[in-house]
Formats: sequence, C-alpha cells, structure tokens
Amino acid sequence: MKQLVDTLPDYGALYKSGLRTNEYQLVLSPHEELRNKILAVKKAFHETYPGGYTNFVRPHILLAKFTQLEMMEEKILHRLRIAGNGYHPFRVELKNYGAFPTHSIYVNVVTRQPIQGLVKEVRQLQRLMKYDKDRKPHFIDEPFITIASRLQPWQYEQGWLEYSHRQFTGRFLADGMLLLKRRTGDRAWQIAERFEFRNLPVNTRQGELFA
Repeated sequence: MKQLVDTLPDYGALYKSGLRTNEYQLVLSPHEELRNKILAVKKAFHETYPGGYTNFVRPHILLAKFTQLEMMEEKILHRLRIAGNGYHPFRVELKNYGAFPTHSIYVNVVTRQPIQGLVKEVRQLQRLMKYDKDRKPHFIDEPFITIASRLQPWQYEQGWLEYSHRQFTGRFLADGMLLLKRRTGDRAWQIAERFEFRNLPVNTRQGELFA
C-alpha cells in the first residue's frame, strides 16, 4: 500500500502548476533624488568593474520576498494595508558602504530598529505568503541597499578595496511601503500597491481585520 501511495501524483502540486503564480517583493523606496544618487553609484561601479549582477531598477530596501498564487493576492493586500495603517512613519539614514564577502557590495542602512520592527509585523503574514514547503517567504532582518551582487572574486576584491574607503550619506522619510510583483519567469517588476503608514490605534486596525 505504501509503495502505491508513493507512486501517486501530487494532485495539489499539479493543480497549482496550472494557476498563475507571481513573485513578490515588499520594499521601502527612497525619494526620487536619493534613488537617482544611488543609481549613479550603481552605474559607476558597473562601468569600473563590469560583469556581476548590477541591475538598475529603482533602489530600495527589501523587507520580504515570496512566491504565491495570484488568487491569494487580494488577501495579502488586505492584511498589508492593515499592517501599514498600524505602523508609524520614520526617518531612514544611509551612511557609507558595506559588503557580503565575497560577492556583494551595498549601501549601509544605519536606521535598523524601526525597519526590523516593521519586518516583525509583516512576518505575521507568513502563512499567507507561503506557497509550499519548498517556497517559503524570506524576511530581511538586516536592511541594506544593493549596489552590486553576484560578483566575481576580482570584482569583489578590487571593488571593496575602493568602496570601503568611500563615503555616502542620504536620508529619507519612510511613510509607506511598496509591494512589487512580476509573473514567475518575467523580468520587469510592477507596483501592486503602496501601503501608507498611518499609525492608527489598535482598535481601528482590529475593526479593519474583521471587516
């Protein structure tokens, strides 16, 4: 009997494979002037150390990423609206550069506590964000803004030798978060929704939850 069960197809997986699936990223996005400043750094790095993975999408601080069926999107949006309504705006400070040996260089995010608190709030939605046992949501507890990743050894060594001595400063008001999405296999991201931070009282948010 066990052998027969082991040979049966996974009907749940087969059903999911026929439905539209999206990749999602929940991010904090700096204002346009600061985004352009960071983009200029990305481009300069790419020109000096070509290769690796330097994308030129709008710079952001990643909070969470996950894959999920599109049919689950409205439930996730509803819960993220509530999370955003309950959170408070805060200032984000950026200073200089950091690295993940031996493959990535990024802009340091000095402001950590409010971002980590926000990630903690979002983590409560992980059951909604979980696609299956192999594709679970990933939450970013240590914030950063990527300059270049997937670097070859020579790119990392030479690049970090330069950027570890460079200075960078910037700040922005985080008054909302963006949910980005793209269909699995696509390259371009689009904005699914922006969730403003309204700092609403608990009883109001509970009313929204059960509305």
